[in-house]
Amino acid sequence: MKEKPIVGIVMGSASDLPVMKKAAEILKEMGVLFEMDISSAHRLPDKTAEYAKSARGRGIEVIIAGAGIAAHLAGVIAAHTTLPVIGVPLASGALNGEDALYSTVQMPPGIPVATVAIDGAKNGAFLACSILSIKYPEIEERLAAYRDNTRKSLQGQSEQLRNELLAENLISG
Repeated sequence: MKEKPIVGIVMGSASDLPVMKKAAEILKEMGVLFEMDISSAHRLPDKTAEYAKSARGRGIEVIIAGAGIAAHLAGVIAAHTTLPVIGVPLASGALNGEDALYSTVQMPPGIPVATVAIDGAKNGAFLACSILSIKYPEIEERLAAYRDNTRKSLQGQSEQLRNELLAENLISG
């Protein structure tokens, strides 16, 4: 795999960092190099357009963009690149992220943004890994191992619950 970042994480402001940092943590766990930046579609439109236009040349293969309220960041980035763009609508403002969700998911034909749940930065990173796994087998292996470990953990929790309920005579064996 490359020694340069292959995923770009962009957020509209520093207040978005606590949520978007969760994407960074997943990418790090999956061994995927990434870069992070702040760029507002409204306050820094030229920087946002340039970021998107130059991403492929810098080696970026997928962009994760998180923003709240009007949340045009992912759409503006998608308008300036043919790279996959994953939008993370962020909970903020009077509508607690619903406005951001609709702003991110309602894109015109030909300018898609793959949109995850409100504050779904972790799934944004997992989706980026799924996209990258087509090209990088080591990412596919890590993603499969993560899912297998999650499955085993939940199976263990289920068995533990059953044993506790049996011990308390709340269920019969």
